Amino acid sequence: MDSSGPGSVVWWAGRVSERKPYPSDLSDEQWALIEPVITAWKDRHRSVSGHQGAYDMREIVNAILYQGRTGCQWAYLPHDLPPKSATYYYFAAWRDDGTDQVIHELLRCQVRERARRL
Repeated sequence: MDSSGPGSVVWWAGRVSERKPYPSDLSDEQWALIEPVITAWKDRHRSVSGHQGAYDMREIVNAILYQGRTGCQWAYLPHDLPPKSATYYYFAAWRDDGTDQVIHELLRCQVRERARRL
């Protein structure tokens, strides 16, 4: 999934979807940085039913970033992002266990490193 092109190909809810990227979307480099944290979190929080979830985790993060950037209400997330029910679940879980801070710190360090302000 490359969010820098004219459209981002997204696998979600059992289908491939193409959408134009939002300015708040993760770059491929940012996703590569945080994906191991999210995968490890998912491995520790497996569903009792074994269900993997209907939405791509990168799109969940993109929706959380969109909400944070725009300040929109969760219910008003754009229709081409995962819905509030899925997005807010991860937002609240990560907020409550500190995963959001780990993700934030990884992304912050990347930005500071680029600006050479360690």
